[in-house]
Amino acid sequence: MSELSGAINSLIAGHYADPFSLLGMHETENGLEVRALLPDALDVWVLDGATGRKVGQLPRIDDRGFFCAVLPRRKRPFSYQLAVTWAHTALVIDDPYRFGTLLDAMDIWLLAEGTHLRPFERLGAHLVTLDGVEGTRFAVWAPNARRVSVVGEFNFWDGRRHPMRLLRENGIWEIFLPAVHAGQLYKYEVVDVHGNVQLKADPYAFEAQMRPETASCVVRLPPKVEPNAQRRQANNFDAPISIYEVHLASWRRHTDNNFWLSYQDLATQLAEYANEMGFTHIELLPINEHPFDGSWGYQPLGLYAPTRRFGTPQDFRGFVDTLHQAGINVLLDWVPGHFPTDAYGLAQFDGTALYEYADPKEGFHQDWNTLIYNYGRHEVRNYLAGNALFWMEHYGIDGLRVDAVASMVYRDYSRAQGEWVPNYYGGKENLEAIAFLRYTNNMLGHARPDAITVAEESTDYPGVTLPPGCNGLGFHYKWNMGWMHDTLSYMQQDPVHRKYHHDKMTFGMLYAYSENFILPLSHDEVVHGKRSLLDRMPGDVWQKFANLRAYYGFMWAFPGKKLLFMGGEFAQGREWNHDASLDWHLLDEPEGWHRGVQQLVKDLNHCYRAQPPLYQLDFQPEGFEWRVVDDRENSVFAFVRRDRQGNEVLVVSNFTPVPREGYRIGINQPGRWREILNTDSWHYHGGNLGNGGALESEAISSHGRSHSLVLTLPPLATIYLTKEVP
Repeated sequence: MSELSGAINSLIAGHYADPFSLLGMHETENGLEVRALLPDALDVWVLDGATGRKVGQLPRIDDRGFFCAVLPRRKRPFSYQLAVTWAHTALVIDDPYRFGTLLDAMDIWLLAEGTHLRPFERLGAHLVTLDGVEGTRFAVWAPNARRVSVVGEFNFWDGRRHPMRLLRENGIWEIFLPAVHAGQLYKYEVVDVHGNVQLKADPYAFEAQMRPETASCVVRLPPKVEPNAQRRQANNFDAPISIYEVHLASWRRHTDNNFWLSYQDLATQLAEYANEMGFTHIELLPINEHPFDGSWGYQPLGLYAPTRRFGTPQDFRGFVDTLHQAGINVLLDWVPGHFPTDAYGLAQFDGTALYEYADPKEGFHQDWNTLIYNYGRHEVRNYLAGNALFWMEHYGIDGLRVDAVASMVYRDYSRAQGEWVPNYYGGKENLEAIAFLRYTNNMLGHARPDAITVAEESTDYPGVTLPPGCNGLGFHYKWNMGWMHDTLSYMQQDPVHRKYHHDKMTFGMLYAYSENFILPLSHDEVVHGKRSLLDRMPGDVWQKFANLRAYYGFMWAFPGKKLLFMGGEFAQGREWNHDASLDWHLLDEPEGWHRGVQQLVKDLNHCYRAQPPLYQLDFQPEGFEWRVVDDRENSVFAFVRRDRQGNEVLVVSNFTPVPREGYRIGINQPGRWREILNTDSWHYHGGNLGNGGALESEAISSHGRSHSLVLTLPPLATIYLTKEVP
């Protein structure tokens, strides 16, 4: 009895690591014994699960709520329930401790090995029916914890009531709680390796409370979304891809109270707007649940939970469906590079550096005051790679833009000498992170071949978009940060000085085919004192808008897919503010400057999508040819874009405020050429100087061609021309 008393004391104190060995039904030398911990209960009977009849009463052998008895005339284990009387109510309940192990041997093996494709199907909270009993199955990885309990509304947040079973093979704690239903809140109470009690949100929760509350919520795993051939085609290398990057909290807000729009409102308005503007893709800044609005989602803690700021997970699923119905692919910004230190999250989850590296030189981001995932740990790789597949399979996400890849693949990222730990070979590469990225991209390529991954990689790391089998990282696309920095630097120059910086606009072609590039004008370029894109342009109001229009025209024709952050499409004048709506009122100004830029971006998108030469051979040298590359004095650039059939678009940019009359450019295809886009058009609030719609070539050699066009180049403008088909 003293041994049992010690176990009861330990159990009630919350330090008994194997509650299933004590609680529930057990075969003993004295017969079939049932034990239950039911604090505050007055009377407990065991009922036969098949007949509902009383089998035996459990006397209270400890005043703190421990009941125990040997059942008379019962030799073999059977299904049972407990009839419990409290001071003000009586209930028939199913005993969680009568259910056996929940994870099967294969799941245990794959989770420990780090190769479980869908760990979210086994870990976390899942509504299930076991032995005819409805409830929720919980499982969480915490191998160094002394005890883990599920706490929630259903057990008064009391960690004594439902301690979990530890699977020593892989450090996972599990329990099935009958009658726990959808919508109920829960956390894990963890007695960590040091004996400290922590309350942790579920790393695999499919829904989380709205900040500042931090509990997880029991919800069903959304059904899978089947791949779609049309959406897959829209992601292809030879498809027109024009991405509208959006922060949902500040795209539009309610005008009366500045509060967020719901997923439903956002879906309707954003789908209509993006469709009208001609964008092919929407890229969302991270929508994973995150504690701090000012992180814009880049410090996520609920990787498997869409943020509750705009509605429920079902609402977010409807948001994605609405965009898909409008013919728009959806990309998510995904952050496997770091996570915040909030106590309810992953940090020191079981009292040890479980998800993060233990050494701060490896596991702490000095720039962001966040922690770095331990990519070499199998369970962490499973957690992250499984999350990537989760969004694609269960929300139909068409691709992931992976944030801050450079910070993952380099151990010395933003660290001085002596502040980082070399890899096994003494180098600066994070071999574990590289292996993780290769594994994830390879896995997604097989499990979800219709989706893409995009790397924000700010260095010259080689082979970002090469397959893992070719020693690459396996991404489909890479942001061309170098092109963005060079061209913006050029555009910020006063036009009189641009001839001294001419190479900034041409340098990108020297490495254009080293990766599959996206040209990004992202949120990072309109914050932290960098000013808006419009405000970076030199000159008076006319010149600022003309410069921006000419730059957009150049960008939409340059090899590479396109990305523009919200507000850029109508030349927002101030920096982006995540706490307020975009300045949509600018479109109502009588001068029409902003409406002109918006109309231009709309026409650029529709022209881009209608002209295969502008996108079909983005990543093949035969798709591009310089025609004027060295006219520094006039700051003029001209090039040809070409498709597989040999059709051409001639693109000419004049980055000075001086019109160029009679500018001759050689062409391959003699005949009648039509000006299909002119950023100086009056439609865009320009000066409307151009080439009168169409012009005939002349049999005069120029630029190594026997025929040429004589063009009028508007000031600070880009024009597109195509040969008319007879």
